[in-house]
Amino acid sequence: MRSYRDLVRTPEFTPLFVSSSAQIAAQTIGGLALGTLVYEETRSPLLSAVSMFGPSLAQVLGATLFLSWADRLASRAALAGIALAFAAGTAVLALPALPLWAVLPVLLAQGLIASLGGGVRWGLLTDILSKDGYLLGRSVFNMMSGIMQIAGYATGGALLTLLPPRAALLLSALLYTAAAATVRLGLSRRRPRAAGRPSVAETWRTNALLWSAPPRRHLYLALWLPNGLIVGCESLFVAYAPRSAGPLFACAALGMLVGDLTVGRLVPPGRRAALGVPLLVLLAAPYVLFLLRPAPLLAAALVGVASVGFGASLVQQERLMALTPGALSGQALGLHSAGMLTMQGVGAALAGAVAQLTSPAVAMTVMAGASLAVTAGLSAGLRERVRAA
Repeated sequence: MRSYRDLVRTPEFTPLFVSSSAQIAAQTIGGLALGTLVYEETRSPLLSAVSMFGPSLAQVLGATLFLSWADRLASRAALAGIALAFAAGTAVLALPALPLWAVLPVLLAQGLIASLGGGVRWGLLTDILSKDGYLLGRSVFNMMSGIMQIAGYATGGALLTLLPPRAALLLSALLYTAAAATVRLGLSRRRPRAAGRPSVAETWRTNALLWSAPPRRHLYLALWLPNGLIVGCESLFVAYAPRSAGPLFACAALGMLVGDLTVGRLVPPGRRAALGVPLLVLLAAPYVLFLLRPAPLLAAALVGVASVGFGASLVQQERLMALTPGALSGQALGLHSAGMLTMQGVGAALAGAVAQLTSPAVAMTVMAGASLAVTAGLSAGLRERVRAA
């Protein structure tokens, strides 16, 4: 698997790609609409941040209960069901009579469902492309995510100037429904990758196995912590610049697109591993300058540069797949996805709490400093893994 043309020619890659695109668009439009709705009603940076990234907080619970299903369910039915569940939940959030306290249970349910979705989707991608093609394929998905976030946040921002947030939430629900239809019509039935009945006990056993190997454990920490702390910065865009939040999110997505394109396609395979730590530093460093409270235009430029550093996750995922048996690939990637999204939710909650006590600009600076400190603590182990490889 050497080129993007090879990916397009691979059976089932395109419908999986299209359905994932629709879900990312739905997530961005719906998240911005919900964050704006909550901020308009409460004027609370904490509640706004948690409403946008709150489902991520439930990922850790789902990862401890349901991840063994990722390798033991029929992928087509699972992905279609997950998209329909998100469509239903988003439609509920759009109800005019829904009280603010009722938003949290819906977000919790969505987070539990999403904890399984990452494992199913990325495990299926390894089936479609094989491990040798996974990095190139995942880089395309990440770039798509960046493009769809740019489009989604730009569209969401425009919609919110013309329509109430609940109308944007309904559009998000329709996009989730379209994603479910694409999965159902475009993918074929596949046997599960692993045998046996899924259970909570099996989830615990396999998670313990994946976590027990020091190289994998170190990679998981590098995938979860710096990323989650910086997403905490992103969760404050609405509070930092309410009228410019859409462009800030779009610049973040654009930077991520550039980073994934560079790592996935332009950097030779032998040099990728050495970029892991520098990219994590780049991910956090520009946010330190938010202490100076830059104007929206400069803030957007800083966000775009920082988000190139998200390309570090591709470097770490490639190494993780090399260290994981094929029968466990779905749960391994699900654990990565669930842990990453959980830490993003934790980062959003921490950032919102600090902003509540200080200001969004100070909170973003604090989160960036914490990310740099974590990266410094992990850097020796990551470089040691690179030399060992």
